[in-house]
Parts: sequence; structure tokens; C-alpha cells
Amino acid sequence: MKKLISFVLFFTLLLAGQNGMSAATNKYTVKKGDTYYKIASQYGISVTELMAVNQAKNSLIYPGQTLTIPSQSISNAEKELLARLVEAEAKGEPYAGKVAVATVVLNRVDSPLFPNTVREVIYQAEQFTPVTNGQINQPAGSESIRAVNEALAFRGQGNGSLYFYNPKKTTNQWLRSKQVTVVIGNHVFAK
Repeated sequence: MKKLISFVLFFTLLLAGQNGMSAATNKYTVKKGDTYYKIASQYGISVTELMAVNQAKNSLIYPGQTLTIPSQSISNAEKELLARLVEAEAKGEPYAGKVAVATVVLNRVDSPLFPNTVREVIYQAEQFTPVTNGQINQPAGSESIRAVNEALAFRGQGNGSLYFYNPKKTTNQWLRSKQVTVVIGNHVFAK
């Protein structure tokens, strides 16, 4: 019976790890000047998730405090792919626009209307021009990488934008009919 219980426990943990639900294993010692946002950005996780794992009731942290760092919600390969999309879609746009583009992809991952992974969302047919024209294959700049980390840190805290477009470049009436959440630079964000 013990072998059966051990096997079931091992199998359950193995499956949880494969589904991205593995337990947090990293620890972080808070330094002077740290905030949940800075730590979340450093690890590519959401502030909300970081605070929840550490059962924080407010945003106060203290030097010397040990925090548990949850597993990344997306892989490094997906972060790199997302940064390349941000670079291609928002080159020349303000930094806030780059964060918003990354946020749209993360919102889609979290939405039941779209696929469940960053890769699937980005490569969903006819969604992002850089996939069609090959610009997705160009390397991301440091600002796009930073924008992805910021979007991950604030994941789930935005306006819920699922779409963006440049009104000078699209005549798609369906897209234009969506509720506008914010306008940043040349992009209109909507849900």
C-alpha cells in the first residue's frame, strides 16, 4: 500500500510539474530598496502571485525578510518570443506601449477566448503582422525585454485589453467596434 501511495504522490507531482504547477523552490532575501514590483520583475512573475505565495496582506517588505519565489508562469523561450513580438509590433512606440502590447498577449493567454500559451497566442492564425511578415524572427532590444518583464510583473492588474491596432493602418470595423481601454502612441488598445 505504501508503494501505491508513493507512486500516486510521485505521479501527481510529476504531472503538476509538467503543467507548470510545481511548487515554488526559490528563496529570496529582501535587500534595502527592494519592492514586490522590483523582485517580481527580476524573476518574471506577477506581483499578485508573489504576494499571494508569501501570504502578504500589504505591500510592505523588510530587508532580511525571506520571500518564496513562485515558478515562472511562462518559460524563458516564451519570454524571448514575446519580447521579439513586442519589438516588431511596437518599435518606435513609447515604452508604455511596449508594455501594453506584451500585456495584450498575456491577457489573451488568461482569456478563455484565446489559446492557453504565449506561443499559441502569438502564432494563432492572422493575429499579429510580424508573424506573417517574418519580423517575429528579429532579435528583441533591451527595452522590449524590460517591457515583457514589467507586463509579467503587473499581470492581471490592467484594463483587460485583448486587442490593439494602429487606426492609421487598419480599416477593420469589427476591431474598431471594440471598447477602447487606452490609447498609447499610435496604438489603440481595446477589449
